[in-house]
Amino acid sequence: MASAATPRYTVPGLTVQDAGSVIELLQQRLHSLNDLHLTLKHAHWNVVGPHFIAVHEMLDPQVDRVREMADDVAERLAALGGVAHGTPGTLVKERTWEDYSVGRADALAHLGALDLVYTGIIQDLRSAIKTVGDIDPATEDLLIEQLRDLEQFQWFVRAHLETAGGTLATADAATETEAAEQAATR
Repeated sequence: MASAATPRYTVPGLTVQDAGSVIELLQQRLHSLNDLHLTLKHAHWNVVGPHFIAVHEMLDPQVDRVREMADDVAERLAALGGVAHGTPGTLVKERTWEDYSVGRADALAHLGALDLVYTGIIQDLRSAIKTVGDIDPATEDLLIEQLRDLEQFQWFVRAHLETAGGTLATADAATETEAAEQAATR
């Protein structure tokens, strides 16, 4: 039986069943990227403290690039014959993670929380790359390109959280709230 993501047609060289699997995976990536760009913008609006301007201005290019990534994923999903579901209600209904919980806070607190957000997104993306690797090299290539950018953005975030000795302020954090608290008190 075909899933709801199984298209009626797809790109040459893929079966509709394989395309359906990739479409399901890409839909989760789309949710992840849409959530990330909103989370980054939220942090941009609510960051305060002595590092305000550096973090405020660092986040906007990340927001812009993540929005481009979401568009690329949605277009690939459509090219495979799928439907890109990008509404807020669908994102909230289908996401597998909790909403970002840090409100108005010190720049380091936001960066600590964002470090964990990036970790989760990058881990999920690496898993997705492994899954599509044998099925669709074009989608794999798209996701690898995005991985490079997301890892660079996490590096930018971590540069604010790292000591000269190479210790990460959020190393022991299991939740974004813990990470925010650890980073703000370092």
